[in-house]
Amino acid sequence: MFEKLKDKLSGLTKSSKKEVGESPEEAFVDGWGSKIKESKIEDILWDLKVSLLEADVALPVAEEIQETVKEDLVGEKISRKYEMKEVVEASLKKAVRSALKVEEIDFDEEIEKADKPFSIMFVGVNGTGKTTTIAKIAKRMLDQDYSCVLAASDTFRAGALEQIQQHGDNLGVKVIKHSKGSDPAAVAYDALEHAEARGKDVVLIDTAGRMQTNQNLMNEMEKIKRVAEPDMIIFVGDALAGNDAVEQAKEFEKSVGIDGVILTKIDADAKGGAALSIGHAVGRPMLFVGTGEDYSDLVEFNARWMTNRLFNG
Repeated sequence: MFEKLKDKLSGLTKSSKKEVGESPEEAFVDGWGSKIKESKIEDILWDLKVSLLEADVALPVAEEIQETVKEDLVGEKISRKYEMKEVVEASLKKAVRSALKVEEIDFDEEIEKADKPFSIMFVGVNGTGKTTTIAKIAKRMLDQDYSCVLAASDTFRAGALEQIQQHGDNLGVKVIKHSKGSDPAAVAYDALEHAEARGKDVVLIDTAGRMQTNQNLMNEMEKIKRVAEPDMIIFVGDALAGNDAVEQAKEFEKSVGIDGVILTKIDADAKGGAALSIGHAVGRPMLFVGTGEDYSDLVEFNARWMTNRLFNG
């Protein structure tokens, strides 16, 4: 994500040394002085903001990171041992980690301490990998010795019913489903009733992939929430969607409320803007990121891990 910025930082460092016309060490100290002045890093801060925006980082987040770096650097002394680009990069990493950290939820602990069955409703638009993500969460629960039930509340597409049933068969997990076009809320209700009667631990509720601008479908989702009263609502977003994923998350938060975010396709995202923006934009924590198609390709979100990936990936 930050390769272009690193190139710019290197270029700025070289040009500043060249302009002073001394050895690198002398140029670094004499050119920048014992303290960093805002006038000396204006260009760097501008390039930082541009690089963030080019990487699909939402404008408010880009501006916050820019301001954090500015506050962190201006007035600070620089050791002779380091070049300006190293100092700026260290500050930037710290600012990115700060932006990635929202109120955190320990997903596993939430389930462990809750009354059973614990229900999770998954929301998001078509094509984000939502149903596959549900299967990955089911696999995680099974690995922790919890029993699961899948609720096929995406009743609008026959293909969706087949997809979740296939995941259920692969994992050995019961799928509660009705016919195509039936009431999605009724499916969720029946899944919860089944889990209660059979002593199941976790109910994972799939929903139709809805464009956040489709009010009728958003109303349907609100009905599922009213009927199922899920313990947690998770928004599943596509890392490749960039700022679109951010806007989607905002609309779902406004409509049904979300408790956490799972970002899919992070392995294919060259920009990383959604990872930086989405949780920050809705004030909800990133829980997991999807790193592939296998059921085990679900990584618990960690701000330091993500920061290192954004800089080195």
